[in-house]
Amino acid sequence: MKILVVNSGSSSLKYQLIDMETEEVLAKGVCERIGAAGSVLKGSARGEKFEIEHPMPDHIVAIRLLLDSLTDPRKGVIRSIDEIGAVGHRVVHSGGIYDAPVLVTDEVLEKMKDTYDLAPLHNPASIKGAIACREAMPNTPMTLVFDTAFHSTMPAHAYMYAIPYEDAKAYKVRKYGFHGTSHKYVSQKAAEFLGKSPESLKIVTCHLGNGASVTAVDGGKCVDTSMGFTPLEGLVMGTRSGDMDLAALEFLCAKKGMTHAEGVRYVNKECGVLGVSGISSDFRDLEAAANRGNERAKLAIDMFAYRVKKYIGAYAAAMGGVDCIVFTAGIGEHTAIVRKKAVEGLGFMGVELDEARNADPQGEIAVLNRDGSEVSILMIPTNEELVIAQETERLVK
Repeated sequence: MKILVVNSGSSSLKYQLIDMETEEVLAKGVCERIGAAGSVLKGSARGEKFEIEHPMPDHIVAIRLLLDSLTDPRKGVIRSIDEIGAVGHRVVHSGGIYDAPVLVTDEVLEKMKDTYDLAPLHNPASIKGAIACREAMPNTPMTLVFDTAFHSTMPAHAYMYAIPYEDAKAYKVRKYGFHGTSHKYVSQKAAEFLGKSPESLKIVTCHLGNGASVTAVDGGKCVDTSMGFTPLEGLVMGTRSGDMDLAALEFLCAKKGMTHAEGVRYVNKECGVLGVSGISSDFRDLEAAANRGNERAKLAIDMFAYRVKKYIGAYAAAMGGVDCIVFTAGIGEHTAIVRKKAVEGLGFMGVELDEARNADPQGEIAVLNRDGSEVSILMIPTNEELVIAQETERLVK
């Protein structure tokens, strides 16, 4: 079966076509600037890159354009869209309505409107993409796969906030967690690599990118995660502040003359390592600056790694131990200094990093711990699109 994975944004649409028999990515790309001037489809198929400049006033046109590219006689990879067995749509937030992927129906799409205020930048665009796909491919089964679904197994004492119970229930204010497909994928790959059942392991997964989160996976299930009601809570991130005193934001709003909405934007877009360093949210830039002696860049890296280490320790305590720590995503996979600092001082937990292995990871899944270490440390490239495709195939079959 060939499955099309679609990730719709407000003005963009990413896609991958995956052959599930081999798990090979046949084609992938992104439609950019939907609804604006200069819209373009940038894609690759059979190892060849291409660009198609074409007006895309809405997601329906974008979907049709990408389907045309897949079936194009010269750069396409399929003869007809009928070869696409199903479409899996990434959706950031389930709003607690669904705790697992779901087949797309009129009823499901209607229910998802209740989640728009929980993820106003993401969910409306994702559902718009699903509707556009259904219009272009009315006979093809489709699924919604939620970033929040993997975290639905958290117990109440982990996901509840200490606000009046009635308010929490009435307004659905709770920790939801994000990056769920990534945390699920790497925790399962870690168990497979270690030759053990997921049910027998306590794993801390660290998805470290511009957005970053840490998850406690006990027996194959999420029992806690660092992101909360929104992706703002938890780690220091590229431009997000992460955990901070709510009253500090109120104080800053008063001092800087910001409205509440401006304050929320401030902690989401102007803080994190960008705000601390004053240089960039990209760790390649921060590393280069730190190596030149820039103290603010060094501080930003230290703050980021320290917060990761605190969550690793906290989740080991929550699970009553840890068997494996996994690093994934852009920073987790490529920034050795962050991995090193994130596990420094955790020898009392049986965490022993091999600095040579960490500096030069080898293999698709890299072992970073010393031989004989009680706790495995792994670097595993994430593959959220494959998880979405696998979940879609399972539901459709």
